[in-house]
This record gives sequence, structure tokens and C-alpha cells, in this order.
Amino acid sequence: MSTTESAGPHGYIHRKDDYLKRLRRIEGQARGLQRMVEDEKYCIDILTQVSAMTKALQSVALGLLEEHMSHCVVGAAAAGGPEAEQKLREASEAIARLVRS
Repeated sequence: MSTTESAGPHGYIHRKDDYLKRLRRIEGQARGLQRMVEDEKYCIDILTQVSAMTKALQSVALGLLEEHMSHCVVGAAAAGGPEAEQKLREASEAIARLVRS
């Protein structure tokens, strides 16, 4: 287990099947993009699909971030101490990565 993992159940567990379904759909989009390039489709059409896939990934990321904030961060903040500081720092860093992407 890495230093950023929690020993308890993760906040997204109750929606795990939804996340897996969305990620499988994104995986299909990635395969579709590969086929488009292999078939030498029009670049604007490929870019449109890249944009759709990017938005789908961002949606998953924002959902996971929301779950982390409402479950992991809130729980750690209630407990206080160094774990609370760590969870807040992790959330801040995750937000920064999402903003940069």
C-alpha cells in the first residue's frame, strides 16, 4: 500500500460499477481513435473524438475527486491530526493536476 492509500474502503466504492462502465466506454473510444488514425480519417473528426474522450476522462476524474473530498477528506478532517493534513494536501495536489491537464 502506498503512502497515499487508505486502509479503509474508498469513497467511490458505492459507485464502482458506474466508474468501471464509464472507463470501459472510454477504453472503447480510445480503440475507435486508433482505428480512425489507421484508416486515415479526417483530422478534424479525430480531434472531435479526442475532445469527447478527454471530457469523459475529466468527468470520471471530477467524480472521483468529489468522492475523495466527501469521504476521505471529511473523515480525516473529523479525526484531525497528521492524516487530515495529508488528505487535504493530496486533494490540493489532485486539483492542481486536474487544472493543469
